[in-house]
Amino acid sequence: MAPGVKPGFHIVIVGGGTAGWMAACLMAKRWAPLGVEISVVESPEIGIVGVGEGSTPQLRAFFRDLGVAEETWMPACNATYKNGISFHGWSNRPGYESYFHPFASPIDAHTAPGFHFNSFHRRRGADLVAAPDRFFLSATLAKRRLAPLPAHNFPFDVAYGYHFDAYLVGAFLRSHAESRGVRHIEGRVGEILVDAKGSIASLSLDGGRILDGHFFVDATGFRSLLLQDRLGVPFHSYKDNLFNDSAVVMPTPPDPSGLGSATRAIAMNAGWRWDIPLTNRSGNGYVYSSDFITADEAEREHRAALGLLESETAARHLKMKVGRVDRHWEKNCLAVGLSQGFIEPLEATALHLVQATVEGFIDTFEKSGFDEAGRRGFNDRVNARFEGVRDYIVCHYQASLRDDTEYWRANAANAKRSASLDAMLRCWRSGGDIREEVRRQDIAKYYADMSWVCLLGGYGNYPERLRPPSTEERRFDMAVIDDFIDRCALNFPDHRALLSARAAAQ
Repeated sequence: MAPGVKPGFHIVIVGGGTAGWMAACLMAKRWAPLGVEISVVESPEIGIVGVGEGSTPQLRAFFRDLGVAEETWMPACNATYKNGISFHGWSNRPGYESYFHPFASPIDAHTAPGFHFNSFHRRRGADLVAAPDRFFLSATLAKRRLAPLPAHNFPFDVAYGYHFDAYLVGAFLRSHAESRGVRHIEGRVGEILVDAKGSIASLSLDGGRILDGHFFVDATGFRSLLLQDRLGVPFHSYKDNLFNDSAVVMPTPPDPSGLGSATRAIAMNAGWRWDIPLTNRSGNGYVYSSDFITADEAEREHRAALGLLESETAARHLKMKVGRVDRHWEKNCLAVGLSQGFIEPLEATALHLVQATVEGFIDTFEKSGFDEAGRRGFNDRVNARFEGVRDYIVCHYQASLRDDTEYWRANAANAKRSASLDAMLRCWRSGGDIREEVRRQDIAKYYADMSWVCLLGGYGNYPERLRPPSTEERRFDMAVIDDFIDRCALNFPDHRALLSARAAAQ
């Protein structure tokens, strides 16, 4: 246990929102029983950005570790289940106009080998089924609008994420943190005072209040008032290879025909739009590059796609600062959420990065306290995670097979990418073993080989001229795989019926 983790040690989290309250919950769970004091300073004038409203499966572990059941938090946040993401219009290759990206599950061990095998040999010219949708149970669950909770007689866990109202999740986490002893202080931060060593000493709040602390967490959003503004930590923009910097957001009523259980990512003229099903509405946002389209043009295109050209539904416009800080932990300050960086919401990684950052900080601080070597190693690990996620998101654009607008042509022509991504694309295009390349680079902890093959294969990045497969290449019978997945899916409930029954039982 670090020497600083003792009764009376005061952690001040500046900014609430989902990131700030996630940090408060995780730190309170580990350290409040030891007498550590945690305060969250939150200005009532600043709202939650809430871009994305989706998660990866890691959020399931977050709530489980807090001891909070889905039956408790999901109804309070209008939440739904997420089997994965379906991509639409990212490729103009016939037969590959859309594809589904699942979350990896143990049950996939029965069908994923067929996907990897067929994809590998299709890259070498064999005419085999190699789009991901037919090989993963999650794709069928999403297509049939089923919830990823199997019947008791089906003893396999299925990975899933969530869709939710970001504002309500922040409010729920605040309530949970307060129940763990976290103090909530409403106030606007004025001056940030530092000591002789350059560490943060205290905050001046409106009304003349002074708040002292031993450690500070910056959750002030893109402003990053503590880490970037006051401590001067540099920011590294990803603008060179991720063009999107803006979003226009508006809600629509829920789909009356059924409740979806997947995020839809739909390509647009200068970016893409999400369609996220909540229990009370659908969340819709168009993420775009202001270098290729104006805000008014983007709103018009978005409204046309939603059938809202004549609607009075208000649109919310957002600017995004895409990139990361040089050091996430500097002196006695840790940045989380938008204060530390943002990689557009395409793969819903924002909360995952917050969770990984805070959990990694807790483990590191307990082992080494303020030791410089421990802090340096932590920063290196978080930066590597950001870079790994960034590379995977960049691949969505640079490997896409859509060239009908200047935006998509510019993305495909952009050669500004990391050596890691360069190697991945060379491996794919040369017919190499993607699984071996992922192992060689040690990047499976960011995205496993299955994710890379789903992305590149889902677009149809295969030779256009194909030959009949050999007897050896016909190793996997698609009828057997289809039957297996179809029978597995019989064990899962209708998504809307499940959540409606759960709400009625509250």
